[in-house]
Amino acid sequence: MSEPFNACRYLLDRRLDHGDGARLALTGPSGDLTYAELHDRVCRTANGLRAIGLRPEQRVMLFMADSPDFVTVFLAALRVGAIPVPVSTMLHAGDLAELLRDARAAFLAVSSSYAAVADKAVPDAPELRGLLAGADVTFTGTLPVHRLRELAEADPDTDVYATTADSPGFWLYTSGTTGSPKAAMHRHGAVAEVCETYATRVLGIHPGDRCLSAAKAFFAYGLGNSVLFPLAVGATAVLEPEPSRPELLAGRARESGATLFFAGPTFFANMLRADLPGDTLAGVRLAASAGEPLPAALQRRWSERFGVDIIDGIGMTETLHIFLSNAPGAIRPGTTGRPVPGYELRVLDEEDREAPAGTPGTLHVRGRSVATGYWSRYDESRQVFRGEWLRTGDTYVRDEDGYFTCLGRTGDMLKAGGIWVSPAEVEARLLEHPAVAQAAVVAATDTDGLEKPVAYVVTSPGQHVGAGELIAYCRTGLPAFKRPRHVLFTEALPTTATGKIRRVELRARAADDVTASRDLHEET
Repeated sequence: MSEPFNACRYLLDRRLDHGDGARLALTGPSGDLTYAELHDRVCRTANGLRAIGLRPEQRVMLFMADSPDFVTVFLAALRVGAIPVPVSTMLHAGDLAELLRDARAAFLAVSSSYAAVADKAVPDAPELRGLLAGADVTFTGTLPVHRLRELAEADPDTDVYATTADSPGFWLYTSGTTGSPKAAMHRHGAVAEVCETYATRVLGIHPGDRCLSAAKAFFAYGLGNSVLFPLAVGATAVLEPEPSRPELLAGRARESGATLFFAGPTFFANMLRADLPGDTLAGVRLAASAGEPLPAALQRRWSERFGVDIIDGIGMTETLHIFLSNAPGAIRPGTTGRPVPGYELRVLDEEDREAPAGTPGTLHVRGRSVATGYWSRYDESRQVFRGEWLRTGDTYVRDEDGYFTCLGRTGDMLKAGGIWVSPAEVEARLLEHPAVAQAAVVAATDTDGLEKPVAYVVTSPGQHVGAGELIAYCRTGLPAFKRPRHVLFTEALPTTATGKIRRVELRARAADDVTASRDLHEET
């Protein structure tokens, strides 16, 4: 028989056992809670959820801002053996309804900012039994609305449902960059795995840290940064309920005394474009990046500007958090670093053979935080979850020193003149130009039906540069066949709710944009 294990007890009750009750667990605009106060609120809410009929393994969808209410509902659901399912707060009503139906959610927890969207979605989710919301939220339907404050006033009950490390814990939906979102099903035990590998052995997180994340907690990366990691060691989570913006988080970092800062490459680039003061992150000891490869030029500019090192890594919704990363004192810019202790990696060629150092292939990872599969997606699960190994879908190359470099999503690789081209390599060259703030390279079909690299570029504030100049700049730093054939300037790159560039959207419109650009120049 497996030993009892519940992720809520691991994150919360252990802190009280270690005498951390008076320590600050959560802070931010929505209020402060010590570990003792958070434990009391979670225990009461868990008892309240039982009273309204929530049962083990039923799904509770969280359409919520980063706040004490989010953390409370997430932990209380785990405590009673139910399955919390955080989802993007950027969803439209139709998309939210689709996820509610897909998850067969019994309850939906909603923050006031997103109540109008939820209200439109609820009629199309017939299996919903009730809503969880604040006192200021109103809904037009007939479903019962259970107020979070009233749930938190139930009698405290320290009982924990008899889960084990292998029990169903929570689901996280993929961001949909390569298709429709899928729910990755995580075990209770996965929480301890990511906390005791990346958080402890790479970040070196400790009770004195204060964690601030641009990535929101509905995202696997943000959930680790803002909930799992700080609570696991008795540190403080700085929760920002508003959408992340450079100026907003800069102020929050100063006010809260943040020491660890988490974001993705797009957000780091936006911070540079915002022209923030160099001492914006004066108290931050380390920054972490994930979501997409961090170009060396962007990493250098950002660290020179703010005086903080960034460690770049890669994680996936399916692995819960980062499994490959640079480490403090061992940063190799332009690479994703080395395997996080506790994970094994291999690069396989098109015939699933181990690729030697220096030879590109698809990255595979093995570790105990990997999800058990996708909910109700048999074929997709078989393609991605291969025994003990997870196929990431990213093309990587490993060097002789054991550092891994991302060449892009396997499906994003393109051929020019019959030779494979890595978009990441061309983007890295473009970002070395001082006028370029962001770049994304995709394939566009020319008039002969052949694929050619096309670059979308966002310029730095106050900078001006021509397409011809950037193409020539790439030609001098890269083999000629890798240069972009066209450079298209744009105000912003399309991104997913989690900040990843939507390359599928750029690919779909690239040919038309090139044609429109040609027509514009001809008319001019």
